[in-house]
Amino acid sequence: MICAYDKNLFKNTFTLKETKCTIIADRAGAIKEGISSIIFHRKQLEEYARNRPCFLYTLKPFHVGRGPRVARLMASAAKKADVGPMASVAGVLADLAVEAMAVSGARVAVVENGGEISALSNRPIDVALLAGSHVLSGHLGFRLEEFPIGVATSSGVFGHALSFGEAEAVTIFSRNAGLADAAATATCNIVRGTDWRNAVRNGINNALSIKNVNGVFIIYRGIVGFGGKIPNITKIVKEENHTQFQN
Repeated sequence: MICAYDKNLFKNTFTLKETKCTIIADRAGAIKEGISSIIFHRKQLEEYARNRPCFLYTLKPFHVGRGPRVARLMASAAKKADVGPMASVAGVLADLAVEAMAVSGARVAVVENGGEISALSNRPIDVALLAGSHVLSGHLGFRLEEFPIGVATSSGVFGHALSFGEAEAVTIFSRNAGLADAAATATCNIVRGTDWRNAVRNGINNALSIKNVNGVFIIYRGIVGFGGKIPNITKIVKEENHTQFQN
């Protein structure tokens, strides 16, 4: 996912090991708060996982107990989606950063972490769907208008993340990015097989069975399916040095 943003907003890109973020806000100070949050919670997560390698590698829900908040949020999202906690790490870090930005007074706080988006805003935000070399990639997007929102995309074909599915893209919409991240992984894992329409149908049903998932959008073998409540779909018109979103 990529965001289109108002030129009056502040934007910064930030990289810390595997974490690669784009942070957008209406206050410069909020950008700093978002970065500080990511650094702090990532350090806590590393310290927690250092003596618990199973937390990093299990593909099943993991009980955290008295661990740091970032680990507890990851475990909670993973349990709802029935996946391992690392399936939600990018989304949870984004959520915590947006939370810190909002506390600092930001009315627009958007964090895109490795393609997963957490957003709180007083104005619409456009995001583009990226699905590798698929024909719709970069040409289709969503207009986010209800906040807070989390948006996450998983692919069984493009990217380096572990997936057992075959969908070009499974995009989940929820109230937070941690759950969207975990649910996208869980749903993408089951979209596979030669009965393409049934695979998409199963994916939609699976996504909507996960508590607090609001909507799902799936691309698989030329078939596009969606269910629940998804934001308005936008068309992306690319011009030289400019990307325009249209309803």
